[in-house]
Amino acid sequence: MKATYFKYILHFKQASGTSRGILTDKETWFIVLEKDGKKGIGECGILRGLSADDRPDYEEKLQWVCQNIRLGEAQLWEALLEFPSIQFGIEMAFLSLKSENPFVLFPSDFTNNLQSISINGLIWMGEKSFMKAQIEDKIKQGFTCLKLKIGAIDFDKEMDLLRFIRSNFDEKTIEIRVDANGAFDENEALYKINQITGFKLHSIEQPIKKNHTDTMSVLCKNTNIPIALDEELIGVFSKKEKENLLLKIKPQFIVLKPSFVGGFRGTSEWISLAEKNHIGWWITSALESNVGLNAIAQFTFLQNNLMPQGLGTGGLYTNNFDCPLTVSEGQLWYDKNKQWHFSL
Repeated sequence: MKATYFKYILHFKQASGTSRGILTDKETWFIVLEKDGKKGIGECGILRGLSADDRPDYEEKLQWVCQNIRLGEAQLWEALLEFPSIQFGIEMAFLSLKSENPFVLFPSDFTNNLQSISINGLIWMGEKSFMKAQIEDKIKQGFTCLKLKIGAIDFDKEMDLLRFIRSNFDEKTIEIRVDANGAFDENEALYKINQITGFKLHSIEQPIKKNHTDTMSVLCKNTNIPIALDEELIGVFSKKEKENLLLKIKPQFIVLKPSFVGGFRGTSEWISLAEKNHIGWWITSALESNVGLNAIAQFTFLQNNLMPQGLGTGGLYTNNFDCPLTVSEGQLWYDKNKQWHFSL
C-alpha cells in the first residue's frame, strides 16, 4: 500500500464571522491511499487556533503516517490520539479504499437518495443588516432550524435579531439555536442567557470559554436555556476524561465534530457516553470540503438522530468540489445523478 498527502486551501465565498474573528480561507489536507490499482481518499481538516492538533508538527505527522501506512488503520488510530483530524482522515481513507465507490463509505437509504438528513441553516456573524438578510434568506429556502453565531456584535442588536425572528415565527415553526463560541464573560453569562430566555431558544452552544468547568457546571444547572458543549470537548482524549467532563458539567447537549474528536470512532464514543448519561447530541461539520462533509453526512445518517444536524456547509467555498450533496427545504440529500468532480 502507498500513501501520499497534499494540502488544499478552501476559499470562502464571503468573509465569515465568528467570535474568534473573520474567516476568509481554510486549509485542509487530503490523504490518498493506493493499493492493487484502487485509490481511497481521506480529509484531515483543522481550524487554526481551535483544533487540538493545530501544532507546528502537524505536517510532519502526516509524513509519518504516510511512511508508516503499513501499520494499518487500527494501530495508526491509536498512535494518532493527539491528532484527531488525522484520525478522521485515516478512517475515511481506509473506508474509501475498501469501498466499491470511493465516495460511498456507508451505503444506506441516504446514499441511495431515498431519505434525507434534516439540517440547520447557519447564520454567520456580521452587521445586524447582514445577519437579518441571512435569516430571511434561510427561511425563504425552507429551513425550519436556524443556528445564529452570536457574541461578536452589540448584544442588544443580537437580541433584536432574535426578536425579529420570534415576532414572525413561533418556536413550533422555527427552531433557534445560538452559538456563542465562548464569547460570553464568565461573570455576565448567566445574566445574558436569562436575557434571551424569552425567545424560546432550543439551546445555546458554548456560552463561555472552555476549561472553566466549575462555571459551566453552574450555568448548566441554573439556566432556562439548554446548554450544548462544543469547544469544551476539544483535546479530551481518553474515555475516562470524557465521562468525567460530562459528569462534572452535566450539559443538556454536546455537539460533535468528527475532525475535532477523533473521527467516527471518537464520535461514537462520545455518543455512547452522552446517551448513558441522558445527554442529547448532534453532529456538525468543522468546515471541511465536500469530501469530508460527505463522509460525516453518511455516518450521521446511520446514527438515526432526527434532530437537525449541522451539515449545511458545502456551499461556503468558491473552490469546493462538485458532488452529489444537495440542500433542499432544510434537508441534505445525496443526489445520485450528480457526479463527483474530484480527481483521484
